Amino acid sequence: MLSPPSFAPSHIVPNLTLYSRRTVASAAAATAASPSPAGGHGRRPLRYAVLGAGFAGLSVAWHLLKHSPRDSRVSVDIYDENGVGGGASGVSGGLLHPYSPKVKLLWRGAEFWKESMDLLRSAEQANGTSVSNTTSQDDNLIWRRGIVRPPTTEKAAAILLENVQKCLESCSLQLLDSDAAQRLIPGLCTPFDFAVYMPLALNINPKKYLQIYFFLGSVQALFSACQNLADEASSLPSEQKEIKLYKQHVDNLHLLAGNYDSVIICLGAKACSLPELANKLPLRTCRGVIAEFQLPSTTVEEYDSQSASILSDAWLAFQGPRTVSIGSTWQWISENDSSTVSDEESLTAIEELLPKASGVYPRISKWDFVRARAGIRAMPPLTTNGSLPLLGCLDDLLGNKSNCTFWLVGGLGAR
Repeated sequence: MLSPPSFAPSHIVPNLTLYSRRTVASAAAATAASPSPAGGHGRRPLRYAVLGAGFAGLSVAWHLLKHSPRDSRVSVDIYDENGVGGGASGVSGGLLHPYSPKVKLLWRGAEFWKESMDLLRSAEQANGTSVSNTTSQDDNLIWRRGIVRPPTTEKAAAILLENVQKCLESCSLQLLDSDAAQRLIPGLCTPFDFAVYMPLALNINPKKYLQIYFFLGSVQALFSACQNLADEASSLPSEQKEIKLYKQHVDNLHLLAGNYDSVIICLGAKACSLPELANKLPLRTCRGVIAEFQLPSTTVEEYDSQSASILSDAWLAFQGPRTVSIGSTWQWISENDSSTVSDEESLTAIEELLPKASGVYPRISKWDFVRARAGIRAMPPLTTNGSLPLLGCLDDLLGNKSNCTFWLVGGLGAR
């Protein structure tokens, strides 16, 4: 693996403050709120533009609608040339938990885990399903529950044993001996005779979480949740809220200033391609390739529906009893944001990922490679607290003098 480039973020973005996605949305709403005392229909609409329709963009849109001032008229326009889930969010593996690969609780992990669960429930309610439904059927937003992390080196084993003592009650960690781990996942390799189990972690279907197709139209689960929020608020006589999606490319931030009170940039790695932000953000671009495997039709034995997904040097996200995604490669400083993977790139990815996957699940050798997909991540700088996202106001960085405020939600790495 290539080493990531280093940055000195404090010199590049001196006034970019760390917020949560909810706080960014709340701050944008508060900044844009009109001081007019007139409520509802007497107040001019608050207009927000959200650039990007992935995990970050739809989350921000949901929070803007949820936490905008009471008795307000709110309009949220989402811009994404690829549509909902068309970027790195849509091709991710969908492993959802608040821990690092070393099972260390992430910075503000408790808060973000709670918010993630709230968003997932909203998406499932909009889609007419239940968060408690954890079967691996293709139509579900949740493929399966539980993730197992077996150590593969002595150093990793020591770190896992230390970190497992500090976990969230809402996403607990359990130590399993070899027998228990192999009962959960038959064929799992545990070279150090134990594995860490996250029973409440989830393997979600990222594409369907963001966008679900049926009949001749489409229903976006999280986008639909945003629409539901807007519809519920608009049923009150003093409130009007609406959300729209535009499949358009935006290449000039200042052209939006005259039409919106706030612009929130949630474009991931593509934020660096905006002319106004070129060479100004300390984001490390990294292309990742994910390989999809399936059991041959002649193989009777399947991956049990109650077995967990696997987190190791390569992760194995099992979508069903016969399909698994293995990821991910790390190609630093890449500008290739295409989801298409060439035969040569696929072969290179397989040669890198398959030995890592076989080290914890040797039975993967019986599975056949089907296809590969890829996306480009926007990774934040490394800090003493880990890789923290870049979230905050961009007005000083842009030299913005307009009444419109500009915000960034970036460096999430498709999380």
